[in-house]
Amino acid sequence: MSNEDKKSGFSHDKIETNSFLMVVLILITVAFGGLVEIVPLFFQKSTTEPIKGLMPYTSLQLAGRDIYTREGCYNCHSQMIRPFRAETLRYGHYSVAGEFVYDHPFQWGSKRTGPDLHRVGGKYSDEWQRIHLINPRDLVPESIMPAYPWLETNLVDADAMPSHMKALRKVGVPYTDADIAGAAEEVKGKTEMDAMIAYLQVLGIHLK
Repeated sequence: MSNEDKKSGFSHDKIETNSFLMVVLILITVAFGGLVEIVPLFFQKSTTEPIKGLMPYTSLQLAGRDIYTREGCYNCHSQMIRPFRAETLRYGHYSVAGEFVYDHPFQWGSKRTGPDLHRVGGKYSDEWQRIHLINPRDLVPESIMPAYPWLETNLVDADAMPSHMKALRKVGVPYTDADIAGAAEEVKGKTEMDAMIAYLQVLGIHLK
């Protein structure tokens, strides 16, 4: 042990034999390393600014997104195409942060019981999506996805949409007063199936 170590009081022996001190130093090191990696991302345009053409979800699309998370679709489907050839050949352009700046929370992940859904928008017709949600096996016989027939009869909770959009505006989603004022009327009489399809049909359409 050097004289410098003795003076500082932070010898290897002292750290290795003091569990509390070791835990504290590990936490400080991990926290510092995390901050160094994460903080710069908040100042990079590529991670904080929307890509060209990206708009906040409409009231109907937002309702569909809520239903998507409520039904646990993220447990089997990711929305993150990784920059690997095998994935881009199958799903399309890899995902970029600028596509998700209005998502709270975002749906990135690597769970793939079912296919990635990030670029599913426009890939199939509305009617295909409707049939698939009512009974997936009518279109894909080998599918293990559960059916969601109740979406066809449940109505969207129109009264909840304005307050939801107000909350999202507080975290940076640029909804206007007019957007919020017309939110309930836009989804009035719409079924949860209509909302889910509207959400699916807008996924990943701005970057091909």
